[in-house]
Amino acid sequence: MPVFDNSEYDNHEQVLFCHDRESGLFAIIAIHDTTLGPAAGGCRMWPYASVEEALLDALRLSRAMTYKNALADLPLGGGKAVIIGDPFKEKNDKLLASFAGFVQRLGGQYYTAEDIGIGIKDVELLARECDYAFGLATTGDPSPFTSLGCFHGMRAAVKHKLGRDSLHGLTVSVQGVGNVGRHLCKNLREAGAKLIITDVNPEAAAHVSENVGAKVVAPEEIYSQDVDIFSPCARGGILNDDTIPQLKASIVAGAANNQLAEVRHGKMLCDRGILYAPDYVINAGGMLNASGDIFGQYDANQVMKRLSGLYDATLRIFETAQQEGRPTSEVADDLARQIIAAKRASKKK
Repeated sequence: MPVFDNSEYDNHEQVLFCHDRESGLFAIIAIHDTTLGPAAGGCRMWPYASVEEALLDALRLSRAMTYKNALADLPLGGGKAVIIGDPFKEKNDKLLASFAGFVQRLGGQYYTAEDIGIGIKDVELLARECDYAFGLATTGDPSPFTSLGCFHGMRAAVKHKLGRDSLHGLTVSVQGVGNVGRHLCKNLREAGAKLIITDVNPEAAAHVSENVGAKVVAPEEIYSQDVDIFSPCARGGILNDDTIPQLKASIVAGAANNQLAEVRHGKMLCDRGILYAPDYVINAGGMLNASGDIFGQYDANQVMKRLSGLYDATLRIFETAQQEGRPTSEVADDLARQIIAAKRASKKK
């Protein structure tokens, strides 16, 4: 399928297919929009079943980064990279160095960082090979910041939907307890929430369960749990025709990117009376922190202040959606587009 005919192609500025025979690199770099600034977004390594599947992920993720950066008031556009391959078997220094070379040749149009399958040590290697990597030692591991921002967004959802200022006594199911999910579970436990968790890695789930006292269920059972909040913190596309009818939660608020399988699933959640916290709004904490590497300045206190501001930003989206009778996902998308359109118009003056 040609890129321009892909259902997720959204006037992307550039889509670069990268291949290096010597290292075995197969990657895609998608630059969605640079109206607000250079495109920024992590690099994901995953054993995609096909190039088409990888392209779909890159297109969706890059667009989400555009909206995330816009609503987080960052002077950055949206981009994302995906490397096709199993990070546990095929990732090596030569392959990463080759990818860094492609990023370097873009001359600053795209800044890359960590994501699923690419860790901080990998980003440090990328930074040695190119000038456009962020999320390094200066700003540290972005996971705690992503989880904290998600927690603030969850608090806003609880306030709007349940009229409560506290999560104490509520039950939250967390899908995926990797770096971000693990930290989020700690935030939730400290807030007095009860936890039900799952992960495709049984050892990861067992470790988190032991540390925070969470109940562990099989991955396919997480959707139907009798909980107040469902928190997706793994891969995207998990809110779909099959899973949404299973949900018993009145709130969906998680850190995973692109949780809605299709745009229409935002309305499907709304029609079922489930409050959805748009993922790219509440998972912006890691970006707010790591972007300090791009700008060459880092103020931890300012980062924490902006993280706490995600509570008010999320609450405003909920209130607007309620007033206008629209899904929260549509309201968030429109707000991001308005910010970008205003910037584009100002450049023409």
